[in-house]
Amino acid sequence: MDINLKKLIPFVSKYKKHIYLNVFFNIFYALFSTLLMVSMIPTLNVLFGLNKKVHEAPVYKGIGQIKGYAEEYLNYKITVLTEVNGFKIALLFVISIIIITAFLKNVTNYFASYHVTRLRTGVLRDLRKNLYAKIINLPVSFYSEKRKGDVMARMLGDINDVQNSFFQILELVVREPLTIIFSIVTMFIISPTLTFFVFGFIPVSGIIISRIGKNLKAKSVKAQNENGIFISILDETLGGLKVVKGYNAENSFIEKFNNSINRLLNLSNSIGNKNNLASPLSEFLGIVTIAVLLWFGAQLVVEEHSISSATFITYIALAYTILTPAKSISKASYQVKTGLAAAERVFTLMDEENTIVDLPNAAEKETFEEAIRLENINFRYKKDNVLDNFSLTIPKGKTVALVGQSGSGKSTIANLLTRFYDVNEGKITLDGIDIKSLKMKSLRDLMGLVTQDSILFNDSIKANIALGKPNATDEEIIEALKIANAYEFVKDLPEGIHTNVGDSGNRLSGGQKQRLSIARAVLKNPPIMILDEATSALDTESEKLVQLALENMMQNRTSVVIAHRLSTIQKADTIVVMQKGKIVEQGTHDELVALNGTYNKLVMMQSFE
Repeated sequence: MDINLKKLIPFVSKYKKHIYLNVFFNIFYALFSTLLMVSMIPTLNVLFGLNKKVHEAPVYKGIGQIKGYAEEYLNYKITVLTEVNGFKIALLFVISIIIITAFLKNVTNYFASYHVTRLRTGVLRDLRKNLYAKIINLPVSFYSEKRKGDVMARMLGDINDVQNSFFQILELVVREPLTIIFSIVTMFIISPTLTFFVFGFIPVSGIIISRIGKNLKAKSVKAQNENGIFISILDETLGGLKVVKGYNAENSFIEKFNNSINRLLNLSNSIGNKNNLASPLSEFLGIVTIAVLLWFGAQLVVEEHSISSATFITYIALAYTILTPAKSISKASYQVKTGLAAAERVFTLMDEENTIVDLPNAAEKETFEEAIRLENINFRYKKDNVLDNFSLTIPKGKTVALVGQSGSGKSTIANLLTRFYDVNEGKITLDGIDIKSLKMKSLRDLMGLVTQDSILFNDSIKANIALGKPNATDEEIIEALKIANAYEFVKDLPEGIHTNVGDSGNRLSGGQKQRLSIARAVLKNPPIMILDEATSALDTESEKLVQLALENMMQNRTSVVIAHRLSTIQKADTIVVMQKGKIVEQGTHDELVALNGTYNKLVMMQSFE
């Protein structure tokens, strides 16, 4: 069994009741499909006047004689009806058998489909729930290496392929094979000679169809990977549309997108051609078989008289009914290969190891009492250290600012304190406890984060601010907005705190978005605040408002401020100057200016108001 099929079993087993009922109704569907063809024999016999006259009810002699008993009893009923009520009533009787059988076939078909639908949609939901939980729990580092579009393609496209393809297996292993088996058994009962003749053609058909389906799974994997690439290009285009237009790069992106969808077109055509060939090929091979049967069977009817013409017509009809399930099996087997390729991509993501997790005995911590210490830490994203034997103490209630050129490791410290990444060597402690020994939820509950990019979601202002405190009242939210200097513009909005901010908050200015981000941190009210270049993307006027909001927020809190604009951190208790992952200077603003070193050079490069 394919490994991805095994991984799907836990998702399917939850819905085993629907599987059992689907199998149950499919068995009866296959049975009534065969009986529907068999019921043509008495109808044809009555039409052509070929039925045997039987005037006495036959005696049942056991399962071994069931065929003879059924024929005799039916002939007896037709004889009685014809002689007592006339030809029309007898014909109506045999036609009613066809109608009842057709009704039962279609009722069982409906209930079989009903249960497989419940199975498919249930498994689809559970796969999406599990995959989304995996996506949201994987560390930030995972997404620095993967395309977002590829992850989206696995969630949107590949899971649908799994749903649409894998559950063909139930028809592949139950409904269609049973329809074929019941038909072949009935054909064998009618004429063993003709049936053995048919068997000679089935292996040949199977070999031809399987050859055509070769390499289908590999091509499906390529097509699904390409689908991820084109979604990524679309995502990047929408995210960076201003840059694309500003640099007149539309044609470059159009070319990149068109190249991707052309590759996808070629792969899809190749896969589609093989899928499309499955059904007509199996039908053609079946028709060839029936044509040969007509030639061979006609001799049995006309020359040898070993089979009646009505029975032979029914036999041909039964042989033809095998074609539909055979076509379904060949088509479904191709689709299953596509599903296997999709499942491989889905489960590869589900099996992705989360390297940043809680230890089995991780502790809860609800308060911050003393200090945060970074003790001889080394950290690297790939090969070279970004932080090199770095040590720093951040006492409770103090504001520590980190400054330095881009690439000096400032933002990395914010990522390590929040455990978006883990240190390679050394340790970070909170009140003497290694943060790896704390539950991540507990650690992050103690911290508020305001980033350079004001990340807002397409929801109301209230929902965005209440992210860290979902049960917050309107009054608490308004108070947080006031501290963040944001209420002055929020109160003038059409729906106040219930106003939708748009996609990524694009209905607001940069300064307004940043103040809402600060309000979100204020409402959470954590003892430790981490500000990662919170004002660097703002104009001077917005910066002043945001800076005032930050100062309001940082009162009586421990703050780690990562700053590009030195004007925002002059009041910090300690300023740490970093260069290539090491501390080169440390002290207050005045002390560092007096040193006339690296910090003073940075100050001289920037103008203060």
